[in-house]
Amino acid sequence: MNGGPDFAGVWRELEAMGQGEWGKELRARVRRQYSGEGHGDLPRWQAALAELAAFTGSGYEVRGEELHFLTGGRAEELKEVLMKLSPWRKGPFWFGEQFVDTEWRSDWKWQRVREGIAPLAGRRILDVGCGNGYHLWRMLGEGARLALGIDPSILFGCQFLAGRHFAGAKVPAAVLPLGIEEVPARLACFDTTFSMGVLYHRKSPVEHLEALRDTLRPEGELVLETLVVEGDESTVLLPQGRYAQMRNVWFLPSAPLLARMMARVGLREIEVVDLTATTVEEQRSTEWMRFQSLPDFLDPEDSRRTREGYPGPLRATLRAVR
Repeated sequence: MNGGPDFAGVWRELEAMGQGEWGKELRARVRRQYSGEGHGDLPRWQAALAELAAFTGSGYEVRGEELHFLTGGRAEELKEVLMKLSPWRKGPFWFGEQFVDTEWRSDWKWQRVREGIAPLAGRRILDVGCGNGYHLWRMLGEGARLALGIDPSILFGCQFLAGRHFAGAKVPAAVLPLGIEEVPARLACFDTTFSMGVLYHRKSPVEHLEALRDTLRPEGELVLETLVVEGDESTVLLPQGRYAQMRNVWFLPSAPLLARMMARVGLREIEVVDLTATTVEEQRSTEWMRFQSLPDFLDPEDSRRTREGYPGPLRATLRAVR
């Protein structure tokens, strides 16, 4: 992987979308990021990916709500290799008989989100802040034509490549190492854009909404999932310091205020698809993610509040059309 992974299926789709020049820029970006200079731990993660060459794969499939990569067995040996790519935050995954119990039960979120949005079959999708690409695999499972994820974390990119080793290199999906601010302005080419768990990390939430809008073709759909607070169109929380021990949480609007913000940037047909409190069953430490997690971030005397005294995490999913 000296020249970086080749996402040939993705490059072809971008060319077909009239984004061939951007595809060339992305290929160069991937080569640079995987050159060994992008992160001090990258050689170690690449060594783990190289070890996967000893394990055979024959595709992937979604069984009910379970995501399975089809492997040739040897679960305990495979576990040793996959552990070298810890911490695993989004999932869970099955690699053959080996279960990767990630910090987040992202399958639960997917069940909530997909019921209220346009069918994904045949659509070209951008997932902003995609993490290790768990949801990209679920999008492909729903029939997406392209599932392109962006996330600055090179570890998440390596975790995606672990799955791709077994799924096959021709899948039209990729996790690319960049943020939304590095996406060209006014692309206007994706059928659906997802932003899940990103807005509250942005200092300028309206600018983030505008950037998401501009990735969409006319009539394209935005799916936005973020932390919110209860209240009316005038309610917003700007934490003083940390929120649930996170330093980079800036803006938690109510769902009605968020809908109004989306309307102000020109989105329409805005709907609240889901509103769900995050529980310690959905986000927690595991063998595969041993650091602190949600149980450590809540008030030990009142789990409805954070350690700082703010309302506990409530997540909303909204959809809208450009």
